[in-house]
Amino acid sequence: MISPTAEYALRAVVAVAQGRGQVMVTPSIAEVTRVPPGYLPKVLQMLKKAGLLESKRGLGGGFTLSRPVEDISVLEVVNAVEPVKRIESCPLRLESHGTNLCPLHKRLDEAAEMVERAFASTAISDLLDVPGRSTPLCHATAPVTLTTASDGRPPEESGRSAGQIWGE
Repeated sequence: MISPTAEYALRAVVAVAQGRGQVMVTPSIAEVTRVPPGYLPKVLQMLKKAGLLESKRGLGGGFTLSRPVEDISVLEVVNAVEPVKRIESCPLRLESHGTNLCPLHKRLDEAAEMVERAFASTAISDLLDVPGRSTPLCHATAPVTLTTASDGRPPEESGRSAGQIWGE
């Protein structure tokens, strides 16, 4: 339904959102999201270019959300890396169809439109802290050792648990 890159982007935004305003460094985001570390910087740059993430270089640098989590839709994240594809004309280019879509492609486009609407009406905040549901990223945050951008040390050395880094 969506490309691996779009899913990676969603995972990255959810991970940064779970940081609750703390600056997140790329290696920590890669570890939490299980996005290939060699590919993640490209995804993060696309999200930054789209205005969804802000970055700071150097000591204390990393990524934060550029807007409140309630104001970022799933569709914005997906469109930042690979927009939902709509069918504007019949891919078969049959003259008999003219400018209209055939019944098959009309249905496929309607399905894409439904996905687009669902993504547009879902904020990233809707994916966080849902009572009685699995946590975002399927508990991927629990077993990993994270480093914070502020001091660069693992949580146990900075006197904080991984849960405290995520605000749990």
